[in-house]
Amino acid sequence: MLDLQEMRQEYKKDELSIESVSKDPLKQFEIWFEQVQKSEIKEPNTMVLATTSKDGFPNLRAVLLKIFDEKGFTFFTNYDSAKAKEIENNSKVALEFLWLDLERQVRVVGECRKISTKESLKYFAKRSRGSQLGAWVSNQSSVISSRSMMMSQLEKIKEKFKNKEVPIPSFWGGYRVEPIKIEFWQGREHRLHDRILYTKEGQGWKIERLAP
Repeated sequence: MLDLQEMRQEYKKDELSIESVSKDPLKQFEIWFEQVQKSEIKEPNTMVLATTSKDGFPNLRAVLLKIFDEKGFTFFTNYDSAKAKEIENNSKVALEFLWLDLERQVRVVGECRKISTKESLKYFAKRSRGSQLGAWVSNQSSVISSRSMMMSQLEKIKEKFKNKEVPIPSFWGGYRVEPIKIEFWQGREHRLHDRILYTKEGQGWKIERLAP
């Protein structure tokens, strides 16, 4: 048994108010992310993606944010993976960024959709050759007999594309989460945290403070 009742830490680094945040949550995310990058947190673009299986169970996994713009949050994966199949069944997803060094988190709720092949190809071309080859080998989420078998497949793929550009697999590409809600959380003393929620309304955003 683990008794964790005495594990606690007070958060005192910053504060958050409706008056201090941007009117646009995507701009506010950009401001925070730039601050996170300066803090030297490892893999600051790590986000937890929540999807739902056909039988109603939630699924969580960490993925990497690779494109962020006014349209939303984009990550890349195998289109035959478990997450991709669950998104196809239910496009409503959630994201969470947790930056404990800054005592902050961001939660996103939105619709998840495939991006265009052109957009996926543009990103794929920027990947290292090793990662490009890896995309061809990883039949993501499927059961494999051994790692050695997978590495054997990798050698075959290396030979196939030897002295050639590695093409993008037809089963690989990007998804964009288009937000309808974004919450910014700043840790405060006595667990009385600051929470600012943006909710999409037409072409704009409603901004509210939530109780901790």
